[in-house]
Amino acid sequence: MEKIRRNERMSTMLKILSDAPGKLFTLNTFCALFGAAKSTVSEDIDALRQTAEAFHLGSIETTTGAAGGVTYWPRVDREAARAYIQGLCRELSGTERVLPGDFLYYSDILSTPETVNQMGRILATEYADCGADFVLTMETKGIPVAFATANALGVPLVIARHSSKVYEGSAVNINYVSGSGNIETMSLSRRAVKENQRALIVDDFLKGGGTARGMVELMREFHVAVVGMAFVMATVEPVKKRITGEKSLMTLEVLSGETAEAVVRPASWLSA
Repeated sequence: MEKIRRNERMSTMLKILSDAPGKLFTLNTFCALFGAAKSTVSEDIDALRQTAEAFHLGSIETTTGAAGGVTYWPRVDREAARAYIQGLCRELSGTERVLPGDFLYYSDILSTPETVNQMGRILATEYADCGADFVLTMETKGIPVAFATANALGVPLVIARHSSKVYEGSAVNINYVSGSGNIETMSLSRRAVKENQRALIVDDFLKGGGTARGMVELMREFHVAVVGMAFVMATVEPVKKRITGEKSLMTLEVLSGETAEAVVRPASWLSA
């Protein structure tokens, strides 16, 4: 086998690590792949860590011992996160996207892979230490950003549905009060989660908090702890939601007038 140069090893390692956030790769994995000694691979990883830190590409962590290795975590520093969300706010603000009922059209934003991946990395950075075993969302618009967050955290995505599906086996069904005041149903397969796990709730939109409250109650039925709640967008009104402790990336205020205008701002925690 032709000797692999250092830049080739490092490029390949970074690609492998970034494709599997949160996964532990042993040094032996890379030693076998490149035909290199552990000392050589360790030096490469140290250089990668320094590069990732210098260019804000994420965090590369190593663990020692027989079961040790290297893990990559996507991370976005607070200043870069705010700048990115500020750009989205400018794009979403104005009169053109306002819908009846003071809602905002941004399905195009939630359908853009680059955008939802960056939002997922920002949320994963904020909840990196919450110890979530999985990310929970409600079908359907919240799925892209929830998936991106789950991927960045290296955990599975669990999707609650409006009705149970025969191909998912037996399910737990609960009734909850939606933001519009209607009684709706939420369903989750009994095999989807396990008792005593920890859930991070991620969804696209928060107004009154009815759906989010329903997900919290659903997790209670499974004896699962909710360790955080995150949303892409939250309305300024009503001020009092049916949940507490949530975080959103953006806030929405619709100013009434001859033509309704949306004012979208980065959430205050992004400035902290």
